[in-house]
Amino acid sequence: MTDAFFSADRFLLAEARLLERRLFATLFLGEPADAVVDVLRGYQNADGGFGHGLEPDKRCPASLPIDVEVAFQALAAAGAADARMLGRACDFLSRTAAEVDAGGAVPLAFPVIESFPRAEHWSDWTYEPGVNPTAGLAALLYRLDFDHPWREAASRFCWHAVQTDALPDEVHALAEMLAFLAHVPDRERAERYAPGVLERMAASPAYQAVPKDGEYGLSPLTVAPTTDSPWRRLFDDGQIEAHLDHLATAQQPDGGWLITWTPPSEASRLEWRGIVTLQALRTLTSYGWLSPAVAR
Repeated sequence: MTDAFFSADRFLLAEARLLERRLFATLFLGEPADAVVDVLRGYQNADGGFGHGLEPDKRCPASLPIDVEVAFQALAAAGAADARMLGRACDFLSRTAAEVDAGGAVPLAFPVIESFPRAEHWSDWTYEPGVNPTAGLAALLYRLDFDHPWREAASRFCWHAVQTDALPDEVHALAEMLAFLAHVPDRERAERYAPGVLERMAASPAYQAVPKDGEYGLSPLTVAPTTDSPWRRLFDDGQIEAHLDHLATAQQPDGGWLITWTPPSEASRLEWRGIVTLQALRTLTSYGWLSPAVAR
């Protein structure tokens, strides 16, 4: 057992929300993925969408596409393709896409968030349908091998965006497109377009080719968070090793990792710390920097 892994486990037990604790148990202790699904049911609304601050930077109970994406991320990580849960969520996305009439795309959020505590970056720009989160949602449905008419509509929107050079320059949207290209079945097309999307992403000031202490930004580990990512080959070993070293040394004395933005509350901060700590463990163990041994 490594002290770093044990310390992170203790942090999650002490500070993380139930979802991340259940995910840890599924990923590292061999516990059933059904427990992750059970937790997510508490975030799913009657309309099929997810809310209640599942993405912790806005404390809104209403269903939002960003919260659906976080739910899908948890299901994909756990390997739990719950058909009823996914079907209801996709129906919500399909209705949302029809309401905004943007060729299958959905927005991150809706103006309802303004009635609730939220981080400053959650404002009216998040109400526009686009690649973020549409591409990420479609990517996750491919990972989960869950077919739905909305997935096909979203895929058409994504292919049109990348093939007509209609991609935004915003770094998160480009990361979402790379996720889509990583999992969409048409591998020949995906391989053709991915290097150009990464080049565009790397030109963003919010992309860190070299790690920067205390600054928010996306990095090669965002694109290739595990060794089995199809885009790992787009980075040389030196780039990956530098970011892994930076990630490993960023662990705090309490065992967790910090966030580099301002959340709306202390509860949100701790929830995010649980999320990024679990992701750090997943990345560092995948690349062999930590041994995933625990004692409970």
